[in-house]
Amino acid sequence: MALSKKEEDILKSIKVPSENNPRKPEFPPGNPKFPATPTYRIKVPGFSNVWLKDESINPTGTHKDRMAWEMVVTYRDFLLAKKNGQIKGKLPHMSIISSGSAAVAIQTQLKKYKLPCLKVLVNADTDTFILKCMKKIGCEVFETNLSKKPFHWKEILALTHNLNGFDITSNEALGPTTRFYDWMSYEIINNSPDYCFIPFGTGNLFENILNVNKREVSSKNHDPRFKGNVAKLRNCNFIGATSNNPKTKADKLYSPHLPFVHYDEHWIQLYRYAGFCGHESDVCLLKEHFLDAAMKIAESQGIQCEPSGIAGLALMLQMKNRLPKNKKMLIVNTGKTKYP
Repeated sequence: MALSKKEEDILKSIKVPSENNPRKPEFPPGNPKFPATPTYRIKVPGFSNVWLKDESINPTGTHKDRMAWEMVVTYRDFLLAKKNGQIKGKLPHMSIISSGSAAVAIQTQLKKYKLPCLKVLVNADTDTFILKCMKKIGCEVFETNLSKKPFHWKEILALTHNLNGFDITSNEALGPTTRFYDWMSYEIINNSPDYCFIPFGTGNLFENILNVNKREVSSKNHDPRFKGNVAKLRNCNFIGATSNNPKTKADKLYSPHLPFVHYDEHWIQLYRYAGFCGHESDVCLLKEHFLDAAMKIAESQGIQCEPSGIAGLALMLQMKNRLPKNKKMLIVNTGKTKYP
């Protein structure tokens, strides 16, 4: 089936240099490079070898821009399928549950490539400023009480008036734990740290990093992007920082229901036993006052972040008494959303 001129123009505009060639990276669109964001040394009292992976320089300020680009690539797949006569009709809309960051990142890219607007399901008490920002860039916003129960993907589509579309929140076919952050995961493990501290909200980033690490430490046929030290990565402790406090300042890390997360104690236990990561790898609950300390350290060094984004540093501070002070620590800063 022939594409319309508009669809042909959109298809031509979405350029994917390669899936895994570090010399032909795909992100950020328009100015791709690998690594796409910097990793640099920071000063943390009591530690001598701390590094920060800084996602705050991304287009809308967070690692969610990487996921947003993958949504554009998904639309490219739709257009190619339509061009080949495999599907018919208009391009579908995407729906997502979001507190703001993911929605802003995705809609920014969809708008840039003239793709269907994002339909966003938000909690009824979402800040009015964030709601206005999402609507300003073209999101269709729908409110509900997200705390009362976990929502099935069919309910998410129904509540966003998108029965013929796709839900990003739950859709395994989109590859949330293998594709959303694969380039970022290689940028992280190529540093070969002894400890890596990662914010854990939806869990997609944490799972992505662990899955990439598993692939590289258990295979002799390495991905072209891999430049890490296998022996060190087998013993690297990947530690996720999360919260079960509804009033936490790290609001992106708390959710009353995470029905689409794969991570559980059994999952990480298998990874530890199989030697895919260090024996201390885990997901831990944050104590609130360490977030304040982490923000002070970040602000003193000009690091752009919000409490959720710098939660890894907060957890490292919380674990300070049991951590070796001279080992290489890598903090993943997922950034701070630049609201329009």
